[in-house]
Order: sequence, then structure tokens, then C-alpha cells
Amino acid sequence: MKILVCISNVPDTTTKVKFAENNTKFDPAGVQWVINPWDELALTRALELKDNSSAGVASVTVAHVGLATAEPTIRKALAIGADDAIRVNLEATDAYQVAAQLAEVIKNEQFDIVLCGIESSDFNGSTVGSMVAEFIGYPSVSAVSGLNIENGQSVITREIDGGKETVSVPSPFVAIVQKGIAKEPRIAAMRGIMQARKKQIKVVEPIAVDALTEVVSFEPPQPRAKCVFVDAEDPKQLVDLLQNEAKVI
Repeated sequence: MKILVCISNVPDTTTKVKFAENNTKFDPAGVQWVINPWDELALTRALELKDNSSAGVASVTVAHVGLATAEPTIRKALAIGADDAIRVNLEATDAYQVAAQLAEVIKNEQFDIVLCGIESSDFNGSTVGSMVAEFIGYPSVSAVSGLNIENGQSVITREIDGGKETVSVPSPFVAIVQKGIAKEPRIAAMRGIMQARKKQIKVVEPIAVDALTEVVSFEPPQPRAKCVFVDAEDPKQLVDLLQNEAKVI
């Protein structure tokens, strides 16, 4: 059984985001890039399954759509434990392009399980996983918080309103995972970092796919209002601020 984990290269959440060219382009200068957190949890679970000999997972591959500048992030995924990696050499401008390129990779390589994070921490689109499944005609399961392989059958736990649902899915399929799929992301050990230097990153050229959306401009959030301290002995002032300034009551 082969597992593919689709990963995004995203700015660290502590990065101060800046824009250039009149707020029409993201400014990558000084940005620390990391594996998208949801994708990192998906990779961790895939590696846990591989470590369990009864699951029958032979290999875990990661795939990314992006330029060579993303290879340090891909190497981190290899250091964590992925066996190999595929990079589609394209600076995609929307989720549709990303999904189409990933779908082509899956068609050519034939994976049994495809794991996609529910969203990326930069654009929060939540669309790539379901579009990948539609492109390749695989069944897909969303809101996945648990994945086990029992007697060669994939058993999935997913979040639903008011509880959890357990479903069994035949391979191949796409699982769109969220927090809960793994407790904590796996951290690369020194041995893994050394081994990652020798692991293969297969670079493939993209297929011709037009983007369906265009970013017109970015708008940073408004700065937070200055804190106002209210005398504990003056509840009338607090009520007045909540009514007339915050407008929450």
C-alpha cells in the first residue's frame, strides 16, 4: 500500500506578513517557510501507519506544487520520515491549478491513499482536497480526524455535528484531514535529517491548466483599538463603553 501526502509550503504563523506592489502581491522577503500544519499532521499519521507492520503500508510519498525555493520545506518532510518526494515545478496562482497538478501526479504514480490537509494556513481555501478527488474520480472523505488500517481495510473517523462517525472506505481514496488525525507533529531526528539529504525529490513539469481565480489585492487587518482600562468601582462607564463604543449590548 502506498500513501501520498500533499503538502503546502506556508509562512510560519509567527511571520509578520507584508505585501508589495500596492498590496497586490505577497512579499516573501524575510519569511520563514514551514510545512502547512494540517499537512504535517497528515504526514505524521501516515508515518505512524507505516511504522505499524500490520497496516501494510510500504511507502509514504509527499507531493508539492511549487518552485525550487520550496525544497527546504520538502526536505523537512523527508527528514521527518517520508520515503521520497515529488515537486511539480509550477508557481500556481490558485487552488484549481494546484489540484489539477496533484491529480496528474496521482494518475501517474497510482497511490492507494491520498491525504490532504483540510486547508492551508495562508489562504484557508479548504478546496484542494475535494478538487483532487473530483479530478481523479476517487471517493473522498472530509473532516477526517482518525485513520486506521484493519485487515487491509481503511477505517476512518470523522467529525460530525454532535459527535463522531466511523466509516470504512475502499482504496484508492482521498482523505481530507483535520486536527486530531495525529496528536502532535513528528519532529525530525538528526538521523532523519542526514538521510533526507540522500532521498530523491522527483521534479516534474506541470500540465497546462489555466487558473480560475485571480487575486486582485490584499488588505491587512485593521490594527486593534487601544485598550481602555475601566475603574472596577465604575460599572456605569463599562456599560456605556459596551453600548456606545463596542456596540455589543
